[in-house]
Amino acid sequence: MRQIQQLFEEILANSRQLRWLSCGFMLEIVTPTSLASLSNPVANTIEHLSLLDNHTSVNTTLVTAIELERFVNLRSLALDFCDFTVEMTRVLANNNHVPLHRLSLLVHNTSLKSKTLDKMPEDEDWRALTRNSANLRVYMMAFDVKSDDMLRILKPSIPLERIHFDSYITCVSGAVVDLISRQYDAFLTHFILMNDVNDMSGFPDLSDNRNEDPLVLLAWRCMRLSLLAIHGYTVWAHNLIAIARLRGPDLKVLEVTEESIDFDQSELADQDVDPVHNLIEQVSIGLARPWRAVMDIELLSVFTEPARHFYREMQNFSEGQPRYGRGLCETSI
Repeated sequence: MRQIQQLFEEILANSRQLRWLSCGFMLEIVTPTSLASLSNPVANTIEHLSLLDNHTSVNTTLVTAIELERFVNLRSLALDFCDFTVEMTRVLANNNHVPLHRLSLLVHNTSLKSKTLDKMPEDEDWRALTRNSANLRVYMMAFDVKSDDMLRILKPSIPLERIHFDSYITCVSGAVVDLISRQYDAFLTHFILMNDVNDMSGFPDLSDNRNEDPLVLLAWRCMRLSLLAIHGYTVWAHNLIAIARLRGPDLKVLEVTEESIDFDQSELADQDVDPVHNLIEQVSIGLARPWRAVMDIELLSVFTEPARHFYREMQNFSEGQPRYGRGLCETSI
């Protein structure tokens, strides 16, 4: 392993034209000393930096705020959320850095157990960052993160455009979904809710028997929402119809697995209407295109190993920044 780490550092040390450096989940190949191998002229030209590794040891970070000062032309950045500190926001908000356009953050339960949130940016730090980077957009994936932690993480001034919840153990609460719909209505375009549970008989219900379903409120408030994917949470048929009507054709992707959809007793009691046929018809009318529930979870566009999905989507998200020519050195899975 050490030989591979040394080889990687030699590649960085000998680089002359490097604008895109993406190191994703490389099983400890990237170390806290790797970036020190880059010369200052090369560090000054890098426009995308991705440092993600679930296998780093406790309290180990792959880049510090001091190191980030060399990357003055950075336009997109991807990090573990626990490594994105208040000091980093201050470095990136400095006028000697070009405006940051894309920020991808992975919030993982493993990191939360071994690291601390005490150094995370507060709301005033996010405001300072967005003053220097007015077009900044954030993509966040939360893997098995408790709702209490998410309520602490989701500061109002984060320009959150995409969020993906993926879990095996914990479940997102309706309070978290409601907070997202209220705080990020001006930015949010992608909302993914995945719960890979084994028990198919008791999916969590975000509505919690309330009249106002958080997912319907999300569709109502977030006028830019274009992708909604749900598996492993109860979605009531009448609420799904309401979502389709609220967002209409602007909701380009609406993916809900068949086992996640439930019907209330009044719909099931009506012998004159097939509830499944009525659901398909009403959602299709609302979206102005043919629609069906996803019959198999593996047919979901977001179905994949979570880390791999985040890495792939982060790449696409980062490329959404303003076009620029680049010399490419990409290190990935």
